[in-house]
Amino acid sequence: MNGTVSKNTELSKRGKKAGAYRRIATGNVNGKSVVQSDEQIQAYQFKTVPGYEHTLIWVNAATPDLCKEQKFDRYPDSVVPGPGGTSLHFVTFPPASVFSEPSFDGEAARNEALIRLRGLADHFEKEDPAMHKTNTVDYAVVYDGEIWLELDEGKTIHLKRGDVVVQNGTRHAWRNKGTQPVTMLFFLNGATE
Repeated sequence: MNGTVSKNTELSKRGKKAGAYRRIATGNVNGKSVVQSDEQIQAYQFKTVPGYEHTLIWVNAATPDLCKEQKFDRYPDSVVPGPGGTSLHFVTFPPASVFSEPSFDGEAARNEALIRLRGLADHFEKEDPAMHKTNTVDYAVVYDGEIWLELDEGKTIHLKRGDVVVQNGTRHAWRNKGTQPVTMLFFLNGATE
């Protein structure tokens, strides 16, 4: 997992604070509810895509057993949960103009995504790396900014802060056609095809 950080968040190379999110996890001890952990989770900043950030908040690979302590203490083999599992992510997408910069290296970006977004990036299409489909039902919330959801045949839907998309295992891409970054909250529910 891309470690926890103190409340004094480091400044990124771009001169702004990188995303950090407070994660509080609760549990049961001797029949009483307690705080298991209370920590800042630092966003992972892609080295190959300026402004692209990913924060994996929590993952249950399969249906959780509440008789056991729930932990998230290592980065998973896949950020895409299996049937009955869930994962929660904050993602900040840079403007699309980043991808048209002469210095942008698509192959390097793909390789970094295959490491950071294990289980998801291998679903990205070669012809259009933003397009993908997973066996999940996703609740996608525009947390800050605006973005366009693209479906088959170029159908696009403009979304603004507070809009929610329920993505039922369909082929799609997220396109930031604006000039500012956009942050999304994704809750993935593992499903069967």
